[in-house]
This record gives sequence, C-alpha cells and structure tokens, in this order.
Amino acid sequence: MRYFTVLFFTLFTFIVSAQEEQPVQQKAIGTIVNDNTLFPIANVNVININKVKGTVTNSRGNFEIEATVNDTLHISILGYQSLRVRVTNDWLKNGHAKIMLTEKAIALEEVVVRKYDLTGYLEVDSKLIPERENYRYSISGLPTAYEAGDRSPNAFTRVLGSIFNPADMLYNFFGNKPKELKKLKSMKKDDTVRNLLESKFDRETIAVLLGVDKKEIAEILQRCNYSEEFIKTANDLQIMDAISECYEQYKILSKKHEKYIHD
Repeated sequence: MRYFTVLFFTLFTFIVSAQEEQPVQQKAIGTIVNDNTLFPIANVNVININKVKGTVTNSRGNFEIEATVNDTLHISILGYQSLRVRVTNDWLKNGHAKIMLTEKAIALEEVVVRKYDLTGYLEVDSKLIPERENYRYSISGLPTAYEAGDRSPNAFTRVLGSIFNPADMLYNFFGNKPKELKKLKSMKKDDTVRNLLESKFDRETIAVLLGVDKKEIAEILQRCNYSEEFIKTANDLQIMDAISECYEQYKILSKKHEKYIHD
C-alpha cells in the first residue's frame, strides 16, 4: 500500500508539472475603435501570426481570438493603417483591451483597368493580344483557375538550379524559413484567413505571416517562373498557393539532390 501511495503521488506530480510547462490556451479579447472619433470599427481583420488563426470584429468593434503571451496580432482593414499588437500577460489577465486604428489620409484617383490596350481596329488589336494564354490549373475554393508556375516553360530548371546555388534567392528563402513556410498549410485551414487573402491584393498579410518584405514576394514568384501578369493581378490567396506549390517542388528536388549526394 505504501509503494502504491508513493507511485500515485509521483505520477500526480509528473502530470501537474507537465501541465504547467504547456502554455495555457487563452483568448485575447478587445475592442477596435477609430482613434479620432472613438467609434467602433466593424469587420476589422485580426490575425494571430503565431497560430495562424483569424477573426473579424463585430458591429461593436469587439473581437476575441485564441492567443498566448507574446503572440503577435496583425490588425488590418481597408482605409486604416495596419497595426501589430503583442499579447501581454496583463492583457490576458485583465480580459480586455481597447485598440485604436488611424485612418489613412490618401486621396485615390479614378483608375480605369483594361486587360489589353485595344485601339478598336481588328487588324491592329489582333496583334496586341498574346497568342498563348498562361498555363492554368484549378484550386479548391476558387471559382476560376489560374496560372501554375510549375507548368510554365523552364520552371523545373529554374527551381532545380536554385538548389545548387547558395546565393540564389529561393535557396535562402526556402532554406531559412521552414517554420514560416509551414504556416502556408495552416492558412488554408482557417476560413477567416482564407477569406481575407482571397479578398486582398496588397501582399501585406502574406508578407507578415512569412516574415518577408512585400517586394521579396514578387522576386520569389519570378524565381519560380510565374509570369509578370500573374504576379500583378493574382489575389493574395492565389499568391499564397503559388509560393506553396513552388516550395513543395523545391522540397522534393532537394530530397532527391541530398539522396544523390549520399549515394
């Protein structure tokens, strides 16, 4: 009986200590308001960068999202300056925080978007329209298909060449950011993040989640052989999938290269 009691307390102590080591899953609760009027802002996108979880504020500007201490929340909405906020222990203990967003004072001029700059003369316009359309493939969740870099000419050799060149952009990006690139799969699982990316074209959220500059995203896609038209016109969800496709191809080629060296 004595040995059983000792064993019981030993197991109990082990379980308690194990639970203490694991971070307790909590929720960060807050209200987002206009810093000038102090009115609440609805439909603000709030994304936990660390956990790749997202939510939006309700009509009263309130939100709650899964978070632990030191997680970073990326807060954004059209017309306001984006903001990053670190989740503190005091915030989680107090249970609520008021976050203020500043409006962007930018006047936008009217822009007319045309796919091709046509003249109206058939003989001239027939020469302006490219003969070959982009290579395309379908993706779950999107109504239309879009260009796939791995099916474009020379895409395979471009990615393969980066594996042998430490100075190459893809070599450094894919090699140095394994944790960030794993987030690509997590992004697809969260409907809020997915819907946000599908509606955006500014590359801001992707840049934040991957920890890169927005200009680097275009360079990465160029190295993966995506066309300039795709890079400029695709929404953020399509851009995310394009990078994911290229990364998966890179991993496969890298494993084959390592196996070849060891053999």
